[in-house]
Amino acid sequence: YGVADGSYQAAGGISGLTKLATSFYYYMDSLPEATVIRSMHKSDLDLSVKKLAYFLSGWLGGPKLYSENFGSIALPRAHMHLNIGRSESAAWLLCMQKALEDQPYDEQFKKYLIAQLRVPAERIVLACRT
Repeated sequence: YGVADGSYQAAGGISGLTKLATSFYYYMDSLPEATVIRSMHKSDLDLSVKKLAYFLSGWLGGPKLYSENFGSIALPRAHMHLNIGRSESAAWLLCMQKALEDQPYDEQFKKYLIAQLRVPAERIVLACRT
């Protein structure tokens, strides 16, 4: 994983990433631990699902769908207007962990991906706290 489009392929391409993003937002919408981060989103999550799947596509070495459709993004800067601390980051990662559990991915890829996602999650916390 992490070489060329290996991670993108392991995730099932854009179809697999859309399923992951849909599951992620299902958990954000339903877990009590995610109430605060859910309130940071619009009531209709369709665009959020698309943006997350598209972002992950490029981030995992696949097509740069996010930038092609929405322009460039710097995650920490894009979240600076929000009050994101450790508990919000933990809630986000919990939703992602649950969503990963729902996917037919190889167990090693699931572990790899959640570890990789901790890096931008931490950067967002640091950006929102400065």
